[in-house]
Amino acid sequence: MNIVANWSYPTNVRIGRGRISELADACKSLGMQKPLLVTDRGLATMAITAAALEVLEEGGLGSALFADVDPNPNEINLEAGVKAYKAGGHDGVVAFGGGSGLDLGKAIAFMVGQTRPIWDFEDIGDWWTRADASKIAPIVAVPTTAGTGSEVGRASVITNSVTHVKKIIFHPKILPGVVICDPELTFGMPKSITAGTGMDAFAHCLEAYCSPFYHPMSQGIALEGMRLVKEFLPRAYHDQVDAEARTNMMSAAAMGAVAFQKGLGAIHALSHPIGAVYNTHHGTTNAVVMPMVLAFNRPAIEKKIDKLAAYLDIAGGFDGFCDYVTALRAELNIPATLTALGVGNDRIDELAAMAIEDPSAGGNPVPLTLENTRALFESCY
Repeated sequence: MNIVANWSYPTNVRIGRGRISELADACKSLGMQKPLLVTDRGLATMAITAAALEVLEEGGLGSALFADVDPNPNEINLEAGVKAYKAGGHDGVVAFGGGSGLDLGKAIAFMVGQTRPIWDFEDIGDWWTRADASKIAPIVAVPTTAGTGSEVGRASVITNSVTHVKKIIFHPKILPGVVICDPELTFGMPKSITAGTGMDAFAHCLEAYCSPFYHPMSQGIALEGMRLVKEFLPRAYHDQVDAEARTNMMSAAAMGAVAFQKGLGAIHALSHPIGAVYNTHHGTTNAVVMPMVLAFNRPAIEKKIDKLAAYLDIAGGFDGFCDYVTALRAELNIPATLTALGVGNDRIDELAAMAIEDPSAGGNPVPLTLENTRALFESCY
């Protein structure tokens, strides 16, 4: 089944095999004449990146590349990217890659015209109004994984290199103007990355679905996103070139990012500090703590999960759903505990303090306190 579609929600999305060939056209549609392609170091030397740069070159847009991006991008990467953008006289950004490349690319486009430090635009209250929106550069986003959904997000996650705290930087105008989802860019992705990014999409949908906040549109999107993951993530994991599965996983990733406007929760509140301190893969970390967070939240979400299990055709209600999550993790060779992930238990107090301050914490169905969050961390080892 060859899936090809153009969507206008939540932005202009071009999805289908081979659509990276439209990259130059997408840039031109936003008025770019000299874009800067931003990606991470690992992708910088890969064939898919060379092919994307060739499309830009053939379209008369040059082939400028910035790839000084850490797995958890920080303000040092951002400063270097803004400097490269200005030095090259660029007029837009192609954010290319997984979460790190997408987030940093969006942040560069945002910061090139601002005079205040990046931390002044954290997603707190109306801090985003401090920005000069007219100076935000246009963005084309090209995901090469199926997980974060950052390609359809209005925020960027940047790690403070001093405090090791991940900060969410928000502005409505950093939603990319055009997104190209080409499943061929995910062919050959390592199985561990397919698994981790896929479970990130699942975590976004699951936490949005469980969040107590009112957002029926996101609730519906979260449900269908989880169904797509259930059907297609194992296929994508076991077959690196299953185009139908990988297209649907790209859809699920975008749906997760749209859905979590409704809120996230303890899965992400735990995962963010672990990733910042231990540099673990974000989606994999989400998957490790997922069953423990489900058990922790059971008093508040059991009826919701019963309905979810029925929708996903999983027998056994809440317990059946938890068994499904555990079995899926095992099938994807994801570690069962933080210990197995290589995370030490000597900094639990520090991690718990960071978790309850994380923006995701406020969406958890069971309110997080220092005491119960510490106990939750301990249950993950």
